[in-house]
Amino acid sequence: MMLGHSPAFAQACELLRQYAACDMHVLIEGETGTGKELAAREIHQAGAGADCPFVAVNCGALPDTLVENELFGHQRGAYTDARCAQTGLVERAEHGTLFLDEIDTLSSKAQAVLLRFLETHECRRVGDNKSRVINTRVISATNARLEEKVATGQFRRDLHYRLNVLHVQLPPLRERRGDVPLLANHFLQATANRMNRPPKRWSVDALDALERYHWPGNVRELEHVVLRAFLRAKSEVIAHEALDRLIAEPAGASEAARMPHKDESFAEAKRHAIRAFELGYLVRLMERTHGNVTAAARLSGTERRQLGKLLQKHGIFTERFRCDTSA
Repeated sequence: MMLGHSPAFAQACELLRQYAACDMHVLIEGETGTGKELAAREIHQAGAGADCPFVAVNCGALPDTLVENELFGHQRGAYTDARCAQTGLVERAEHGTLFLDEIDTLSSKAQAVLLRFLETHECRRVGDNKSRVINTRVISATNARLEEKVATGQFRRDLHYRLNVLHVQLPPLRERRGDVPLLANHFLQATANRMNRPPKRWSVDALDALERYHWPGNVRELEHVVLRAFLRAKSEVIAHEALDRLIAEPAGASEAARMPHKDESFAEAKRHAIRAFELGYLVRLMERTHGNVTAAARLSGTERRQLGKLLQKHGIFTERFRCDTSA
């Protein structure tokens, strides 16, 4: 499941929902760790072929000498070691989705083979003299700018046209303002569940540090940092110290967080300041009331339902603040 409520992320998700309603090929571009395969699965699961296979292929791992064999399979006796017939990746994805990750790494030969299939929809196993028409949707992904690869002659323009019928650019985490706390809390809860350990929660300083970090590895890096911080923390509250050497804050990050971002309007800066204030206030409020929303609403003078919406907006799970006070 893809999580986030920032404008950039919401816009990308809206495109994914629109693309799921048709069966055209999709090209997903985005930096490493932005969730391109997850986005492809979102399109698949929301589409008409959701009950059919989703077959993921790492194009960089396709050996040049076996491209046809990997994509289309082979008949028994097609070559010396072909003791039985084998279904190719394309055929396995029939009526479903063939996800081609790292599409920019395809060799020239592989590009030609894939282009032929996209043009004809015909699949012929190695060693067979008959072709079958295969109906499958192709979703490709790359962390490179494919247009630039085309311009330098590293990728076929005609293949790019075939793959890029529909396009979505996944935003990097640094452009998804406000999504870091939501994702950090989600991964924290998921880590506790996976390891069958008591839940933990972030201190305000730790969450502030996570929000200030530039996340070159995007969501994947955040998930790994959360896991390591969870293992490091000795108490139920993960303090800023647990992030030492896991993330490197640039000098003056605390001051920079209070300054407007480049090209940021007054209205945007105001929204960012309000969001930061709300997050800090809500975390401290939950700490005081041990996650009791009714008590928190009473203490803050807020209607309970409205407070619940604010907690959901910032990805704050009240379970993490609850503790046994009977001791």
